[in-house]
Amino acid sequence: MEKIAMSNKYTATPSEKKVSIQTLHSKKSRGEPIAFLTAYDFPTAVALDRTGIDGILVGDSLGMVVLGYENTLPVTMQDILHHCRAVSRGASHAHLVGDMPFMSYQASTADALRNAGSLLQKGGMDAVKLEGGRDRVQVIKAITAAGIPVMGHLGLTPQSVHQLSGWRVQAKSADAAQALIEDAVILEDSGCYALVVESIPVEVAELISKRLSIPVIGIGAGMKCDGQILVTHDMLGLFDRFTPRFVKKYADLFSEMERAFGEYIADVKKGRFPAAEHANTMDPQALRSLMREIHMVADVTDGDEDPPARYH
Repeated sequence: MEKIAMSNKYTATPSEKKVSIQTLHSKKSRGEPIAFLTAYDFPTAVALDRTGIDGILVGDSLGMVVLGYENTLPVTMQDILHHCRAVSRGASHAHLVGDMPFMSYQASTADALRNAGSLLQKGGMDAVKLEGGRDRVQVIKAITAAGIPVMGHLGLTPQSVHQLSGWRVQAKSADAAQALIEDAVILEDSGCYALVVESIPVEVAELISKRLSIPVIGIGAGMKCDGQILVTHDMLGLFDRFTPRFVKKYADLFSEMERAFGEYIADVKKGRFPAAEHANTMDPQALRSLMREIHMVADVTDGDEDPPARYH
């Protein structure tokens, strides 16, 4: 019999084709807003892909919202790759970006190139994202020269949280804003195909979006960017530690989970679950045969101190 090749990659059915870098650039040129969200697992990726979302970021934010760390610094390449593979199996339409975690690109260009390649080769991503401005030029050029698309990230860069003295809005002074705008231009000139700007004043984000020819995706950067991204766990109300000021919560799933879990526990303890409709039953004839066999065994073993060997 001829073997049929099966793929474990879910095939989404949106009307549009796979979102590419050219797609994103065309959206910017038309003034069409770009929508990104994060995902870290297969079912979330499937759900997002079915909506026709433009892009999915497998962010190192998974360290906080999935793995329970205080910040993103403990996230490893192994962590990111594990979640990238799950997301890539669930999304066939969206543009997929894998975050390069802390110390996967800072130590050497060779490390950066190898790790970036792994996110595409082993993780199934379309591109990688890394943090930093002019200090990342050499790394960005090396990665893009290898044919790996790079998305930049400026403003509040979570991997530099200690250097930035916490989760603070960036580029609030004229000098800091000027330096950030310069960094944005440098990143575009270095080969970045898109840029994330996080937690900066809306005025600065607007200047950057107008200055660059590549898409500028904002998170906590106001409404003047070319697109927006949020951490999915934040906008769904799945992360209960805190909610950033810039997040709009579209659901409160953490509370809904607590309600559902509590209802399940109560049903189990009070005997309401499982009910008859949740149980599997035997064919009546098979059940009668089983009962006859059990009775026969009981008859044989009653009063017999040494029952047949198969019942030992």
